[in-house]
Amino acid sequence: MELTIKNLTKTYPSGVKAIDDVSLTIKTGMFGLLGQNGAGKTTLMNIVATLLSADKGSVAFDGIDALSHPEELRKHLGYLPQEFGVYPNVSAEELLLHIAKMKGIKNHYDRKEHVNALLNRVNLFDVKQKRLDKYSGGMKQRFGIAQALLGNPRLIIVDEPTAGLDPMERNRFYNLLSEIGENTVVILSTHIVEDVSTLCNDMAIIGHGKVYHTGKPSQIEASLEGRLWQTEIEKSEIEQYKADYNVISNFFYMGKLKVLVVADKKPNNNFIEKTPVLEDAYFNLLQEKENKKVAI
Repeated sequence: MELTIKNLTKTYPSGVKAIDDVSLTIKTGMFGLLGQNGAGKTTLMNIVATLLSADKGSVAFDGIDALSHPEELRKHLGYLPQEFGVYPNVSAEELLLHIAKMKGIKNHYDRKEHVNALLNRVNLFDVKQKRLDKYSGGMKQRFGIAQALLGNPRLIIVDEPTAGLDPMERNRFYNLLSEIGENTVVILSTHIVEDVSTLCNDMAIIGHGKVYHTGKPSQIEASLEGRLWQTEIEKSEIEQYKADYNVISNFFYMGKLKVLVVADKKPNNNFIEKTPVLEDAYFNLLQEKENKKVAI
């Protein structure tokens, strides 16, 4: 299975170009779409999910032209949007049965069996009669995944699925998503680097509506090997360090301010080399793009 996006562009009536000539090839498994809020991720996901038209370009999934025949793609699509609303006064089971019927599962017994299997899968079976407005944030997100899985879709889109979840619920969600991605094309759109580094084999970094970089998280991390340096400084020194070095991030650890610097060789003896992680490479790429923008 393969999703192919070619030269996709979308400009809103306000003049904002949300998507600018985006091309991606996404195969079976978990694909991470990483970018800051406002980078264009949700617009891109809404176009792929056939909820929004594009100005130009194409979206194809296993031979289906999604922009010309959106109804065909919807037969194979599961979608958990960033803002997922529920009817508060009904139970999880009731709402899933209703959605299953709308998705074309006509037989009552087949519908019931399918819904119960999904509730088991997302660990909500024991609370399936509970009203949805009584669910926690994590439970609502798991319910959202359950409705996205109705009908056994081959393409699943999840937009910012872990935002606002506590660490324990986020781990539960990671386990669930990793299972789903084994035999399905899953696009995980997020601004949280940990989501991508934990779950995805392939990824793209997007910013200002453009694709900045694609590849495997490990390959993107490796771009900084031997070039990332860390030191501890006083808060009063931060502006000077930013002026003197290529500082890509600063953070507090145990009350001490640390800075990360990218340089081809050790800046001075106060620095130690740091093993890069995806977050470091991501910050470095964003800074490079911003610096080019300023230079222009």
